[in-house]
Amino acid sequence: MIQPAVLGGLFIGILSALPIVNVANCCCLWIVGGGVLAGYLAQQDRQTPLRPGRGAAVGLLAGVVGAFVWVVAAMVIDAVIGPLQERMVAEMIRNAADMPPEVRQWLELAGDRASAPVRIAVGFVFQLLAGAVFATLGGVLAVAFFGRRGAAPQAPRVP
Repeated sequence: MIQPAVLGGLFIGILSALPIVNVANCCCLWIVGGGVLAGYLAQQDRQTPLRPGRGAAVGLLAGVVGAFVWVVAAMVIDAVIGPLQERMVAEMIRNAADMPPEVRQWLELAGDRASAPVRIAVGFVFQLLAGAVFATLGGVLAVAFFGRRGAAPQAPRVP
């Protein structure tokens, strides 16, 4: 149950941290997908059908792992993209003379690298809570979609 949860968590954390993928507001889709992946992989490891509670547990674990993977991935991406983003925001502010002061202040705050730890902390809490809910749902959906049906328990063989 650990390996499927780790693989599902990697799926969740990395895809949720990518700025281009996450821009489309697909973060919860990736979280559900990671839970489904974890539930599917957990089912493949077993001969007997995976129960919904077990699917929920592996999905929940994938969501928690995904939050921690997200933190690491987000910090790496922020370190790489942060300086570029800072220059881009400064250029936008410099070129927009008719920008309202509130928008200018918001852009300056958004481009400030000092706020990165706060953004990471708030993002982690969001990822943890969303992962707990949506990845658990994904694990249950995996049992519903990919669960083995009709697998009767095998009677022991008598030699």
